[in-house]
Amino acid sequence: MIRRPRFKEEYAIVLDYLPHGEPIKGIRDPCIYALGTKYFTLLLLIPKRDAEINILEEVYIGEGERPKIRTVLRKIRYEDLSPLAKDNLKNAIELLIKKNEKKFVDFFNNAGPINIKVHSLELLPGVGKVILNRILEEREKKPFESLEDIKNRVKGLGDPIELLKDRIIKEIEGKERYRLFVP
Repeated sequence: MIRRPRFKEEYAIVLDYLPHGEPIKGIRDPCIYALGTKYFTLLLLIPKRDAEINILEEVYIGEGERPKIRTVLRKIRYEDLSPLAKDNLKNAIELLIKKNEKKFVDFFNNAGPINIKVHSLELLPGVGKVILNRILEEREKKPFESLEDIKNRVKGLGDPIELLKDRIIKEIEGKERYRLFVP
C-alpha cells in the first residue's frame, strides 16, 4: 500500500461563515469553509462558541490552543464549498500569492521541464512556447525580483497573479494532471 504524505495546515483563510450550520449537509453547528494557507487545502471548520469570524480572515488551525477554531472537521472537495465560498476562493488565493510573493517569483525563476515535451511554466494558462521562451530568456538575463517585474519584462504574459490564481483553482478543482502548487 502506498501512503500519501500528510500535509497539515497551520493557518486557513475563511471563505464562508455559516452561523447556523448547513442542515442540508447534516451540520447543525456553526461552520466555516476555509482555505489552508500553505497547501491550498479546502477545509470545513467549527468555530468556538463566541468567536467573531470575518470573511477572508486568517485563523490559526494548528496544534495547541486555537483562539477562534474549536475543530478542524475535515478536508473537503471543491464541489462541497458553498456558493459564497467558491466566490471568495479567488480573492483568498490572490491574498496568499501576494503574501508569499517570493515563493511564486522563485517558481518563475527556477521552474524546469516536466518531461521532454512540456515545461512546467507552460502549465500556466496562456503560456505557450513563445511566452515560455520569453520567460526563459528574461530570467537568463537576470532573475525576476517580483511579480510586477515579471509582468513588465515578459511581453504578452499578462498579469502573473491572474495566471497563478487560475492555475491554483484548476488544481484545487482536481482538473489538472500535473500539480505545481496543490499537493
